[in-house]
Amino acid sequence: MRVDRAELLKSCASPSDFPSPGVPEIAFLGRSNVGKSSLLNKLVRRKKLARTSSTPGKTRLIHFFSIEGAGPDLRMVDLPGYGWAKVSRQERNSWQKLVESYLDRRGPLCAAILLQDIRREISADESLLIDWLTERGIPTLVAITKTDKLKPMRRAKRLRELKEQLELPKECVIATSAHTGDGMADLWRAILKQV
Repeated sequence: MRVDRAELLKSCASPSDFPSPGVPEIAFLGRSNVGKSSLLNKLVRRKKLARTSSTPGKTRLIHFFSIEGAGPDLRMVDLPGYGWAKVSRQERNSWQKLVESYLDRRGPLCAAILLQDIRREISADESLLIDWLTERGIPTLVAITKTDKLKPMRRAKRLRELKEQLELPKECVIATSAHTGDGMADLWRAILKQV
């Protein structure tokens, strides 16, 4: 999809801060350091729309991005990462409540994209999250990130393994690289089917 305009609409620390419902929303979730910000930037062809950091856990708010272009207007919603961030248990619990309040009650939410690093195993966190989304009827796509980090033979093997473990329809699991741009067109096609 051609993106003509992409901008940060709002950053929210609580559900009362969420922008008024309007256009369809696509949520991006994943472990800290999985590459959410990099993927979002590559997807909309902007270098600094979402802030990237080498320090896991920098996304501590829910960020709403307004996207306008050749297709339908929509919002991409960057949710706080989980897992590796070095934060207190109390702060981690507050993130979880914030994320769940968004996912559980947000009317315009059309789909969730879970990011999974190709070099990492699918953890109980990812499995539980997919089950949680499925129970609530939220369509789920999985973007396998950082595919450029593996050589072609190893990459193909890991993709087969991850697809088998995820037990999702094959069109819902998309190999991507924010570095090379691989998979961005496929991911856009999958997103546009949901809005």
